[in-house]
Amino acid sequence: MVHASLSGTGAAPETVRDALLDTLGPGGTLVVPAFTPENSDTSRAHRQIVEGLDERQVREFRATMPPYDPDTTPCPTMGALAECVRTTPGSVRSAHPQTSLAGLGPRAAELLDGHHPHCHLGERSPLAKLYEADARILLLRVGFEACSALHLAEYRTTPPPPRRTYRCVVEEKGNWIEYEDAALDDSDFARVGQRLPNDLLVRREWSGRPVVQFRMRPVVDEAIRQLPCRTP
Repeated sequence: MVHASLSGTGAAPETVRDALLDTLGPGGTLVVPAFTPENSDTSRAHRQIVEGLDERQVREFRATMPPYDPDTTPCPTMGALAECVRTTPGSVRSAHPQTSLAGLGPRAAELLDGHHPHCHLGERSPLAKLYEADARILLLRVGFEACSALHLAEYRTTPPPPRRTYRCVVEEKGNWIEYEDAALDDSDFARVGQRLPNDLLVRREWSGRPVVQFRMRPVVDEAIRQLPCRTP
């Protein structure tokens, strides 16, 4: 699973995608976050879009918002590599209208299937399957603040995180649904990354920024112990 920022590298996302697939080999599967926070009026991304609109304009905007479609909805906030993987012929994408993942490779369909629409990144999401598959994470010129695998650790803390209401558009314009899920909070992820044991991480650098690779399981397990909502 790769989180990447290609800005300033001069590398085309297709080149990076192909290099990753070549490294993985024919038996490997490449997964990226393909989140669509714009599809939720409870997200920062959506609030930024409607900032400055009056009440009538907001209503009109909500009424015309396209629903999430795993085949066509772009993921602009996830970066060029994620959008490249999503649009590559043969790619697979999970069904969640806000926190989908996209993948290429022989296990993509298996790993991304069954993403429950009321579970962002917990036990009924591809993250749980990636954990069981002993997946590796690659942070390509981004920090742990972008490491969505740590959200799985949030779900597994004791006590569990508080819950909140989410809303998004599905199936057709104007069809807003509402559901409850964990109140996700990535504000401590950078701190968790700083405190991880060095022997869990492989560090390199590319185009002036750090690159970190690690196994998902031990890092998620360590994050469970570090996150502030855990039992002392």
